[in-house]
Amino acid sequence: MVYRSNAMAALVAAAWMWMLPGAPAGAQQGGGGRGAGQPDPFVVDDHTGFESIFDGKTMKGWDGDPAFWRVENGALVGESTKEKPLTRNTFLIWRGGEPKDFELKAEYRLNATNSGIQYRSVELTDIGKWVMKGYQADIDFENRYTGQLYEERGRGFLALRGQMTHIEDGKKPRVTGSLQTADELKGLIKADDWNHYHIIARGNLLIHVLNGRVTAVVIDDDTKNRALGGLIGLQLHMGPPMKVEFRNIWLKKL
Repeated sequence: MVYRSNAMAALVAAAWMWMLPGAPAGAQQGGGGRGAGQPDPFVVDDHTGFESIFDGKTMKGWDGDPAFWRVENGALVGESTKEKPLTRNTFLIWRGGEPKDFELKAEYRLNATNSGIQYRSVELTDIGKWVMKGYQADIDFENRYTGQLYEERGRGFLALRGQMTHIEDGKKPRVTGSLQTADELKGLIKADDWNHYHIIARGNLLIHVLNGRVTAVVIDDDTKNRALGGLIGLQLHMGPPMKVEFRNIWLKKL
């Protein structure tokens, strides 16, 4: 389905907010107190219709620089050190396909700097191995950007945390509404602990849900620059030493 109006973006985001934990009193019972026929509550760890794309033990199905990526304690681990610095962002790429419409769920933990989950992305082999361009569910240790939609090596910030945006052909993203403030949503993020990311991509509609709260909604009508399918990847960021872990990675193709 392709969403073509800003009003539709607001309706979609509002629907998601209504079903999430902590919705306004009476939301799940209906405005008049009627419970019949109302949506079921949002369940973070519901994997109905999903398939696991990480076995928790090996790198099977994943491709990245072995100097920086490994499996440890049931998680995919990316790590750089003072002795082994990273001078360019590198990615662990899932080789199981290039999904178009899908939902992706994963848990992450970060101890420094920056990371992210790439989706509907491409490899830039002319720049180097394991280099990616595309949509990114952003993550950073200071939680300034976590939850937003960023386009790696592309158009940059597409929606900051708490924003709904619409992107028209050849134009910059335009804010069409807000979900919660960036600071309110920041309070839901666990520092140096496990967090749950849920990415939804349907046609030109992209939604990020973090720890059960919608953090970004984008309608991408920029036909020249958007992507309607592509690779999934996990980012290890250049710069100071860092460690990022990903576990419980689930994919549902729509």
